[in-house]
Amino acid sequence: MAAAVLLAVLSLAAVGAVIALAAAGQAAPQWITSTALYGLPASFLLMLVLVVDGVAARRRAGNPAER
Repeated sequence: MAAAVLLAVLSLAAVGAVIALAAAGQAAPQWITSTALYGLPASFLLMLVLVVDGVAARRRAGNPAER
């Protein structure tokens, strides 16, 4: 989970850097643009995997009242 959060924060910072550089009339370096472009979707996919894993873990555990 920490990796997904860290990746999302870094990607949002990269988006901010791209916007700031564009407002200043400069082109952002390719690695910053790539981080902004691919980092956010990757972090959201990691978070989706965590949610699905949590749901699956709850289903595996079952309802304690039934036991």
